[in-house]
Amino acid sequence: MQNLQNVQNHALLNNVDHKDLRIVTARGARYGDAVMSALTFPAEFRDVQAYYPIVFSKAADGLSFQPLALFGLQEGENLFLEGEQWQAPYVPLAILRQPFLIGSGGGDGDPMVYVDLDSPRVSDAEGEPVFLPHGGTTEYIERVNSTLATIHAGLQATAPFIEALLQNELLESFVLDVTLEDGGEGRLGGYYTINEDRLASLDTAAVEKLHKAGYLQAIYMAIASMAHLRDLIERVNRRRRHA
Repeated sequence: MQNLQNVQNHALLNNVDHKDLRIVTARGARYGDAVMSALTFPAEFRDVQAYYPIVFSKAADGLSFQPLALFGLQEGENLFLEGEQWQAPYVPLAILRQPFLIGSGGGDGDPMVYVDLDSPRVSDAEGEPVFLPHGGTTEYIERVNSTLATIHAGLQATAPFIEALLQNELLESFVLDVTLEDGGEGRLGGYYTINEDRLASLDTAAVEKLHKAGYLQAIYMAIASMAHLRDLIERVNRRRRHA
């Protein structure tokens, strides 16, 4: 759950203060979509791995890790964004939920829906209405609520998944050296992936434990997704050809 204590621009969503709130749902860099990656979670790996590499980065505490769907090879680069079109059939939920997020509400700690009022998606003149004229919720915000609930549950389940990876020493750092068609070179580093040799060497008991926990499928999805690194490089090449 996001810590909102020091973020003044995130307001608890309600039908009084935000009765006229509308959200622009178009894609585009001007709406904040020009990002290199987005958080994902094991329950989303099946959809994500069909189009994006799934990598792991160290969390803010420097100890744990978080899975990411990778969209580009450098900061601020989203190779799936062409103008106002997202060039993949599946958009990760962490992108779709914007500008909404879940935070702790009140003293009971129950999850509540907040809106980032500084988001370029927020409007009072265009986009999808959040509330009906008499205060009820629209179908749009009901879909958002469902998305947020899925993300919240997915992130809650991520910690034990990561712990299982660490216990079995299944994460390893990797570096991708990139040579482009026009001779340009670059390097992608600072990320981690599944150590396939280590996975293959696990004993039967360890593999069975991962399987029973529902983690084995997610592990193989993450491994399979790494084939899309080639797709990212090709997307860079295509952009340079047409530049």
